[in-house]
Amino acid sequence: MFDKLESLVERMDTVLQQLNDPDVAGDQNRFRDLMKEQSDLAPIVEKYKEYVQEKQNIEESLELLEEESDEEMKELAKEELSESKANVERLEEELKILLIPKDPNDDKNIIVEIRAGAGGDEAALFAADVARMYRSYAEGRRWKVETLSFNESGIGGFKELVFMISGQGAYSRFKYESGVHRVQRIPATESGGRIHTSTITVAIMPEVEDVEVEVDLNDCKFDVFRASGNGGQCVNTTDSAVRLTHLPTGIVVSCQDEKSQLKNKDKALKVLRSRLYELEQQKAHDAEAEKRKSQVGTGDRSEKIRTYNYPQGRVTDHRIKLTLHKLDSVMNGDLDELIDSLTAADQAAKLSNMEEE
Repeated sequence: MFDKLESLVERMDTVLQQLNDPDVAGDQNRFRDLMKEQSDLAPIVEKYKEYVQEKQNIEESLELLEEESDEEMKELAKEELSESKANVERLEEELKILLIPKDPNDDKNIIVEIRAGAGGDEAALFAADVARMYRSYAEGRRWKVETLSFNESGIGGFKELVFMISGQGAYSRFKYESGVHRVQRIPATESGGRIHTSTITVAIMPEVEDVEVEVDLNDCKFDVFRASGNGGQCVNTTDSAVRLTHLPTGIVVSCQDEKSQLKNKDKALKVLRSRLYELEQQKAHDAEAEKRKSQVGTGDRSEKIRTYNYPQGRVTDHRIKLTLHKLDSVMNGDLDELIDSLTAADQAAKLSNMEEE
């Protein structure tokens, strides 16, 4: 581990030297890549320098204990020694976490797909509730939320809803949300007061650039149609909505949120690229099945990950067996405790993997 840390310190010095090179400053792409690398390296290098300083403090305290005859000074040295040892242990754990390979998608914007599952109208209403929950969380972080497509149910819910969240680190915060979300509550349409169980599926996909996934337009079939729902006169009276069918995979994407057919086509292609990227990622995950099992959730859309129980006011995440009795605040976008717990569990699993290897 320490050889790796020393090499990162050396790399940081090299990056800083290159950033000060006028030739590099003139190359925008290279300068941007180096700035990102510096940003990624800085927390690890700073933490390691702090660790080195604490190790040096331990040596100095031990020397003082050997050489010093004054009892008061010895007591002071003992206190400093104890504090430095505790700091070294803490910093070692923090460094291990910082050395876990970073998910290359963590900084990316995301595309969120929410679909009603079992439960009919109640599932569609819950899909709308979860979409509002995610929107509140994103807006609390000053991230941009943009609807891409939707299919409304008759009573204010959504059979399907696709939207994009743009913001630094959006994928790192939302990536554990993929899977089946289950709700237990008395539906507004239930006259007998019985608790029903309904489900929705959530898929979180990183936004993918053209260079990462190339789409051959010859493989795509585009159909245009008149948009439905609340969109204003232009949206509802012109054939602005676009349905894209990717012939090799059979993936179908519909976008109708924009008044412009061209903009809806661009959004549909953006969603298609993310879905194709997700397919490739899933293949890679399947090839490393054992490694995937040790992590928090598989990201599989069929995996039941969480239950929202309204009568008991609780939310339970089944992957880490965490129950929070604050359903109202969670549904209002207070997701940090859930996300932080899932992140910590995933880091622990990856650390365990690294130690076994």
